[in-house]
Amino acid sequence: MKYDAVIFDLGNTLVSYYTREQWPGILDRSIGEVAEYLHGRGLMRVDAGELPGRVAAERGEENDHRVRPLGERLARIFKLSQGELGDETIRDMCRCFMKPVFATARRYDDALPTLEELRRRGLRLGILSNTPWGSPAELWREELRRHGLTDAADELAFCVDVGWRKPARQGFELVMKKLGVTALECLFVGDDPRWDLIGPQRVGMDAVLIDRSGLRQLAGENVIRGLAELLDAL
Repeated sequence: MKYDAVIFDLGNTLVSYYTREQWPGILDRSIGEVAEYLHGRGLMRVDAGELPGRVAAERGEENDHRVRPLGERLARIFKLSQGELGDETIRDMCRCFMKPVFATARRYDDALPTLEELRRRGLRLGILSNTPWGSPAELWREELRRHGLTDAADELAFCVDVGWRKPARQGFELVMKKLGVTALECLFVGDDPRWDLIGPQRVGMDAVLIDRSGLRQLAGENVIRGLAELLDAL
C-alpha cells in the first residue's frame, strides 16, 4: 500500500534510551537529582526514608491514558505546593529529573538516513511520543534538537501536548491533522505493541513494530529489525 506520511515513535525507535528493566534504577537517580536540587534551595521537606513510599504512590498511569504531568507528581512526592514553587522552580525540578534519562540516549545510526530517504521520496514525516512520567514537551523538543531530529520531521507532538498518552487516539489525530493526512494515508512505526500497535489500530492506521534486538520476540509480518527494512517495504 502506498502511504503519504509516516509517523514515528521516538524512544527505542529513533533514539535508544532504557529498557523496562533499567527504569527502576533510572527513576531512583532521577528522584535523587531532584532531592539534591531541593536541598540546595532549602526546600527539601521529605526524609530519605519517606521517599520510596511517596515515589511508589506516583508510579503508574491513568487507566484512561490521561497524562499525569511530572511537575505535579514531583510536587506531591516532595510535599510542595505548585503555588509556592513557581514555574521556574518546577521547570528546574523537571530538568533535574530528566538528567539521568537523557544521559542514556543514543541516536540509532539508521534514524537520520531513513528519515532523509523517506523525505526524498516525498513522504510527510511526524514524531509522536509518550514522555516518562509526563515530563515536559519543551525538554523533549530540546532533546530532539540535540539529536538532529527536529528538522528531520515535519511535525512533532508529545503526549503532554494533547493531555493523553498513547494508545489514546488524541495524539494520533493531532499529528495526522498537522500533516494533512488521513489514517489510511499514514503508517506508524514504533517499538511497543501496547502503545504503537493498539493506538494506530484505534484510528484505523497501519503500524509496523521495530524489534532491533529480537529479544522481545515480537512476531508477524509487520515486525522489522531495523529501519532499512522499512525502506524496503515502502
